[in-house]
Amino acid sequence: MTCHSERLSSFRSIIEIALRSCCPAVDTPPAILHQAMAHSLFAPGKRLRPVLCLAACEACGGDPATALPAACAIECIHTYSLVHDDLPCMDDDDMRRGLPTVHKVFGEGMAVLAGDALLTLAFEILASTPPPPGRTTADLVRELGRAAGSLFLIGGQAADLEGENRTATAADVDFIHRGKTAAMVAVSLRLGAMSAGAPATRCDGLESFGRDLGMAFQIIDDILDVTQTSEVLGKSAGKDQQAGKSTYPAVHGLEPSRQAARALTDRALAALEPLGERGEFLGWLACDLLKREF
Repeated sequence: MTCHSERLSSFRSIIEIALRSCCPAVDTPPAILHQAMAHSLFAPGKRLRPVLCLAACEACGGDPATALPAACAIECIHTYSLVHDDLPCMDDDDMRRGLPTVHKVFGEGMAVLAGDALLTLAFEILASTPPPPGRTTADLVRELGRAAGSLFLIGGQAADLEGENRTATAADVDFIHRGKTAAMVAVSLRLGAMSAGAPATRCDGLESFGRDLGMAFQIIDDILDVTQTSEVLGKSAGKDQQAGKSTYPAVHGLEPSRQAARALTDRALAALEPLGERGEFLGWLACDLLKREF
């Protein structure tokens, strides 16, 4: 347990250093834009997706350092999605990662531009990455672009907006969660495996682990929005219910949602079995995320 906790801290430290080397300094003109980018990117966060990217690379026998560009690109896209998600025209939230949201500090226009800049920076970082063994840099860019586009991340956001104050079905909620959350978690694992030069079967297995983990993670987030305070969450609690969001608890109830998170985590763990001991850290992380609610 201690060993895994230390590995998690080590990965997070490496990611923080790499992100700061990628992002323009806050005094770079236009300073207000780069301050807004830094406000969101360097706010306290779990760094789940980039950690998974590095861990997947290591689990496939690679040097985690080779996956750092992909990890940073993923975190830039995740952060941009949060900046835009918090805007008044979207979820209209005042707090994120324990701090005032970007539009509350820098204004709505600058928040839009900060999100745009983080999204663009992600692909600049990834396009500058040396190709992994047996693949091209374009392969990495293509995978991330697809996960972050209209079929998944943005498509999930669109369905989430469309579903507000409507009676949602279980299929509706699954579509939103697989797009908004699971796809970016899954591509984090896939890019990590690709960075290690892993074969397609290994990449597919880790992507499957990521999809189930991402779904479990989002279901737990839905539960916590109902059961925890804003201080605990680092963001406004109860917002989903107030906005009439399509969530797991809203459709299935709290206890069935807990059962679904357990089942998805178990299925994710089963996908790690071919990795043997190399998958232990990823398995520990999946179980640790489940403990946020249980």
